[in-house]
Amino acid sequence: MITTLIKSYDRLVETLVEYTTPVILLAMRLLVAEAFFRAGQTKIANWDSTLYLFEAEYSVPLLPYELAAYLATATELIIPVLLVFGFLVRPAAAVLFVFNIVAVISYPVLWEQGFYDHRYWGAMLLTLCLLGAGKISIDYWLRSRLSG
Repeated sequence: MITTLIKSYDRLVETLVEYTTPVILLAMRLLVAEAFFRAGQTKIANWDSTLYLFEAEYSVPLLPYELAAYLATATELIIPVLLVFGFLVRPAAAVLFVFNIVAVISYPVLWEQGFYDHRYWGAMLLTLCLLGAGKISIDYWLRSRLSG
């Protein structure tokens, strides 16, 4: 009797995981993509302000501020699109994961504010690096087509 209940419970959990994991991974991709894409839109909307911030506020290591501004804006506008469509998700999430760390290191105000959002984004990006895009993605579609 108890073993039957345990087996039924295990099957229920497996079914829930099978059907909810792709939705959760999609939600993570969309949430992170929206946050970074909006940041990129803000940068590009007022480029003079962006250049000033990279010159005076952010202390990006090893790069001239102009190059850092261009790279950051391009990263925030291009990589989220890959996440939304679920294409090359593991490398895209890895790029944004490192980018997120650099943002926290380069902008000391985030430390004062507790950098809560960056922690959530980092956790979601790390999850996407480890688990991939899930079944609701171009990555999954391509893998299923190429494997026969």
